[in-house]
Amino acid sequence: MNTTWKQWGTATVLAAALCGMGHAQLLIGQTAGYSGQVAAGVKETSDGAKLFIDAVNAKGGVNGQKIELVSMDDKFDPKLAAENARVLIEDKNVLAMFLTRGTPHTEAMSPLLDKHGVVLVGPSTGAMVLHQPVRKNIFNVRATYQREAEKAMTHLASMGITRIAVMYADDSFGADGVTGAQKGLAASKLTAVVLEKFDRAKPDFAPIAAKVAKAQAQAVLMVASGSAVVDAGTALRAAGSGAQIVTLSNNASGGFIKSLGPNARGVIVTQVYPNERAVTYGMVKEAQELAKAKGVGDISPAMLEGFAAAKVLVEGLKRAGPKPTREKIQAALEGIRKLDLGGLELSYSPDDHTGLDFADLSIIGTDGKFRR
Repeated sequence: MNTTWKQWGTATVLAAALCGMGHAQLLIGQTAGYSGQVAAGVKETSDGAKLFIDAVNAKGGVNGQKIELVSMDDKFDPKLAAENARVLIEDKNVLAMFLTRGTPHTEAMSPLLDKHGVVLVGPSTGAMVLHQPVRKNIFNVRATYQREAEKAMTHLASMGITRIAVMYADDSFGADGVTGAQKGLAASKLTAVVLEKFDRAKPDFAPIAAKVAKAQAQAVLMVASGSAVVDAGTALRAAGSGAQIVTLSNNASGGFIKSLGPNARGVIVTQVYPNERAVTYGMVKEAQELAKAKGVGDISPAMLEGFAAAKVLVEGLKRAGPKPTREKIQAALEGIRKLDLGGLELSYSPDDHTGLDFADLSIIGTDGKFRR
């Protein structure tokens, strides 16, 4: 039986699951922006997770129990994300939360995790605030945005690019990316020629684009999500700027490439997982084979993120034993040392919930695919 991967509304299925009436017995909650500006990326990360969880369930599940993921759409709204988490944790009694999306969104639900002792595995955000200081119930599976942004800046500098602008969302995610960018610029003895924030909910890119064009920026780092990067890129070109566009791994999805349209070619996107075609990595090969078997098509970086997070979630459930509780899952995850995800090694401890530290760069080619 495949994973029941429902968005909210199937109350009878959930009730049956909780009563053990032939449905999944390990109930896992997710809230993410299935609609709104990050919908394309959310779908791909979730599809990647589904590949692995379906395969596990097809073999009998974990310790004889199948996994059911209940997904709620928070429309990329932090307040709705927190309310969804409350419903999942308090009303539906999920064992764990999984694969949320967004920095302020994950922060908004953090008090609930602590109140009820519920872990969150694989938040799809690289915010440093979720890494340091360590949050007992949050287990990251990917590198930080600061590491990505710093690497992007030093890479641009190594190419001889010195006039770099930074545009960022006015929220905790944007501030985090800027911190990393500033580190990279300082290491390269550079200063941003333009450093401008914008309202995440109601951005106005025209005046910022005009400043970037006037400053003759050679490259622009955009610390933003989905459609905001698309709209900012359109504004830049309209203002006459030909600057190289650079953005972070939160936009590492095939859907993002499509949304860029004619502006996609040459955009640099940082990555936190290996090349999705690098079968020398066991995890990539495994994901490709499962995708092929299900007729899914090409694997994207976003799908790999979801796939890796699902592997960690399943490992935690296995180690928690045949009668897992919220407390047992937390202890099981924190006890993971040198877990091989397939070419990438992951460890946790009470003092470190980062997981992986892999960071790389890709560029969108003429064929509409990420190239390394």
